[in-house]
Amino acid sequence: MTVKQNRRSAIKNIIAGSASVMSAGVLSSFTQSENIMSQKLKGNLNHSVCAWCYSKMTLDELCVAAKAIGITAIDLVGPAGWPTLKKHGLHSSMCNGAEINLTDGFNDKKNHAALLKNYSEMIPKVAEAGYTNLICFSGNKRQLDNETGWANCVEGLKPLIPIAEKHKVVLTMELLNSRVDHKDYQCDHTAWGVELVKRINSPSFKLLYDIYHMQIDEGDVIRTIQKNYQHFSHYHTGGVPGRAEIDETQELNYPAIMRAIKATGYTGYIGQEFIPKRADKIASLKQGVEICDI
Repeated sequence: MTVKQNRRSAIKNIIAGSASVMSAGVLSSFTQSENIMSQKLKGNLNHSVCAWCYSKMTLDELCVAAKAIGITAIDLVGPAGWPTLKKHGLHSSMCNGAEINLTDGFNDKKNHAALLKNYSEMIPKVAEAGYTNLICFSGNKRQLDNETGWANCVEGLKPLIPIAEKHKVVLTMELLNSRVDHKDYQCDHTAWGVELVKRINSPSFKLLYDIYHMQIDEGDVIRTIQKNYQHFSHYHTGGVPGRAEIDETQELNYPAIMRAIKATGYTGYIGQEFIPKRADKIASLKQGVEICDI
């Protein structure tokens, strides 16, 4: 989630094709460099990209560009976009569409009825489509203390866990920073999320460790991964500060982080969730994948 743009509206625009033609710069650069991008990656990690970061492209266009780079999945796509992914032979590595929004989540009892309905209907759809991960959110604290937040999340999630276990779907709560982008978000530190995972105590509930967000709120990324990797089902990238390209213009050492993730035995996807600032956004995406292709 970016500061100025809501994920849901961005993805809706992609799927609806409201921006059906790429900007001239993106389209021409992709056309000129298509053969160069079609190179084989090392295969030590699986690569995906978040659809909402490329909202000026249709989902079809993003799929074509992603495949040329060697990306095999698209993040944060719901049922409306799955046929497009299947058409291009791409996986939905992190499904969405059951959440209310990022601020109204499982930590508030007033949301439980809607979330129970949404997720109990979505989980079977995810499984039937052949996917595994379905995103969820804690919601904002709104003066809730940690204990109340944990208790409410457990109460809201518990009825869904048997459904998720039956369908082998992993409900994945994203860790988001509350200092810059998501003020007041409750699941804003790894320790908070891990405690919730332990209380739920099911292989069908884990965390999305967003490297960008956790660098902002707590740092110590590699040690955190080494200590808590068993509780993570997915990873997102992003340059710090600014959430732009993940190269030398920002402070994180992504090759070292990727090596640490690989050393844990992780077999899921690394989702590129930075927002390119350069005119050639596909070249930036290609560069990001190459940086993570250790």
